[in-house]
Amino acid sequence: MTARARGVLGAVALVLLAAGCTSTSASGSTTPAPEAGEVASSAPAPARTAQGTLLVADFGGDTVTFVDPERGPLDSVKVGTAPYGLVVGKDGRAWVATAEGVAVVDTKTRTSLSRIPYTTKTGPATTGEYRGGGMGIALAPDGEHVYVGVNVPDAKGVLEIIDTETRKVTDTVPVGRRPFDVDVSRDGGEVYATAHDSFDVTAVRTDDLTARRFEVAPYGTEGGLGSWLKPHYAAVRDDGKLLLPFEGEKLAVLDPRTGKVAVEPMTADTHQHGAQLTPDGTLLVVGTGPIGSDDHDASLTIRTADGKERVVPLDGPHEDVAVSRDGRTAYVTGGFTRDGYWDGITVVDLDSGKTHRLPAGHRPLGIAVL
Repeated sequence: MTARARGVLGAVALVLLAAGCTSTSASGSTTPAPEAGEVASSAPAPARTAQGTLLVADFGGDTVTFVDPERGPLDSVKVGTAPYGLVVGKDGRAWVATAEGVAVVDTKTRTSLSRIPYTTKTGPATTGEYRGGGMGIALAPDGEHVYVGVNVPDAKGVLEIIDTETRKVTDTVPVGRRPFDVDVSRDGGEVYATAHDSFDVTAVRTDDLTARRFEVAPYGTEGGLGSWLKPHYAAVRDDGKLLLPFEGEKLAVLDPRTGKVAVEPMTADTHQHGAQLTPDGTLLVVGTGPIGSDDHDASLTIRTADGKERVVPLDGPHEDVAVSRDGRTAYVTGGFTRDGYWDGITVVDLDSGKTHRLPAGHRPLGIAVL
């Protein structure tokens, strides 16, 4: 073989090798979402997303972003306008509540599989705090159903139930106004939609879809839609009770079996949104920052099961929180549903309280640890 021939073959081999070994770190690439109901036709790429990677909903855009917890953004996938909440199943599929429908993403290959349109009419797909479409979202423990709270502007919200096998909406249940959060009982028997603008939680039985409304308003309901003192997010405790933080001053503890609400004191003294329980029962609560003139700045409350609290200061507004698999690190999104958001995550060491910022997507709101 001549030297020229060897050189040509070598060049071809290098091209083929490069094509099969493209780097995925910090790529910034975006994979488009199929149209409503469409399933991606291309064969999925080999699994490449490491355990512990973060997934955030880019409320200020139309994507979800994969984030390395040490280095920052890895990749983005288009899902639909203004994604809000998201949840990830054991099979690696993420379900993302957008203004246009619930997007399904294969987190292992970072590809969009489909988008399931809502059966509820929510108006044009828009952005911003009051946009119509999906907000809170949860997955049944057995992975067979997804429950999404759908905001209907100027009307009551709707809980839409999706069959994860067929990827179709099978049922709808009326709930309160602007369902910020959706949670599922540990046994999968009930779904809880926390509705901001109607001061309530709607408990829906998953077997017969009967619903009960519980008012959760430790400050009362005076001011109606103009009140700041409303429920936002909830966390379901091992005993089945729901924990709903208010203003860094009061923790409402709702027993869905009786409808009774007990109130315990809190200490952060700031407007609060995201809530999450760690594996050992510690409650993490996101302080968004001042709403009233006498509120304290943004923070993360770390509240142990016996009610003792540590308050970690945060720089700037934040919205939601997820916890690492080992329960030692919290990831707090800077998206915020109101003005003043920023494009990143604050990483909090739960033992020491030390924090640092990490870039992450565009106005990241909902978050999950893969």
